[in-house]
Amino acid sequence: MAVDLYPTRQGNKTHIMERKDPVVHQNKEYENGPLSKQELKSYENNGYLMFEKLFNDDEVSIMKSELERTMKMNQKRDTDDVIKEPGSNEIRSVFEIHKDSGFFQALAKNHRIVRAAEQLLGSQVYITQSRINFKPGFKGKEFYWHSDFETWHAEDGMPNMRALSCSIILTDNYEYNGPLMLIPGSHKWYVSCPGETPDQNFKSSLQKQETGVPDNESMEWLVDRAGGRIDRATGPAGSVLFFECNTMHGSAGNISPYPRSNVFFVFNSVKNKLTDPFSGKDPRPEFLANRDNISSIAPNKDRLQNVSNITFAGKK
Repeated sequence: MAVDLYPTRQGNKTHIMERKDPVVHQNKEYENGPLSKQELKSYENNGYLMFEKLFNDDEVSIMKSELERTMKMNQKRDTDDVIKEPGSNEIRSVFEIHKDSGFFQALAKNHRIVRAAEQLLGSQVYITQSRINFKPGFKGKEFYWHSDFETWHAEDGMPNMRALSCSIILTDNYEYNGPLMLIPGSHKWYVSCPGETPDQNFKSSLQKQETGVPDNESMEWLVDRAGGRIDRATGPAGSVLFFECNTMHGSAGNISPYPRSNVFFVFNSVKNKLTDPFSGKDPRPEFLANRDNISSIAPNKDRLQNVSNITFAGKK
C-alpha cells in the first residue's frame, strides 16, 4: 500500500494539517497551457477558478438538449449510479456520463477543459469520476461541507492531492438556487475527520454525507482563515468552474423555482492513479472511481453537436 500522507477517520477527534502536495504542479511540458500566470496564481491562492461563458450560446443550447435527454433516459432507472433525492423520485445525480458513447463523452475530451486540467496538474490526465448533478426547484436538498479528496483518499485510494473537478454550468446558477459554495484558501489545509467508514458507505453518502465531514469548529477555523469569506459559484449557463480536490465546498438547498444543473468531470493525473482505499475498506464501485482500462485523454477540438441516439455503456 502507498504511504498514507493524509490519515483520516481514525479515532474520535478532528485534526487539521497542512497539505503536503503542491497546488499547481509545475511541468515545462504543460506550462504553455491556456491559463495565464495570474490565473494560475489565483488558483494557487484560492483553490478554484471561474470562467464565465467558456462555452457559447449555441453550445449551451446543445448542452441543455442533451441534459433533458439524459434526465428522461434515467428517470425510471433504479440503479446505484442514478441517485434520487431523499424522500422523492427526483434525480439528484447521474454518474459515469463520460462513458455514454455520445455527447458527454465528447465534452469530457474538449480541449478547453482538458488543456487547463493538464496545466494545473502538470501531466496528462484521465477521468476518475463524472456525473451530472440536478438540483430541482423547490425540492433540491443541501449537500454539507466536505473536501472531495478526503473521501477519494479514504474510500477510493487516491494517494495525493493531484486532481481537480471541472464543473460546467448547464443551467444558470443564481445565488438563490443552491449554487456551489467554496471557502477560499481551504485547500491548503487538510481536515482529518473522526469516525470509521461504514461498509458500502456510498449508498447513503451520495444522498446525504455524514462520514468524512468536518466539525463546526474546523469549519469556523477555515472560514476565519479566509477572512470570513465564502464564495458562491454563480454564473450563466456555459460557465466553467475548476476547483482543487481539497477545496472545502458544499451547497444549500434549492427552495427557489429555478432548477440548477451542472456536469462534473473529475480530472486526475495519470501519475496519481488510485490504489487500495486508505480506510481499509473495499473500493467503491467503478462508476464512482474509475480503475479499469485507464488511459490519458487526447484533447479534441471537435465542434459540440447533438447526438441523436445516446447509448450508455452497458445501460439502455
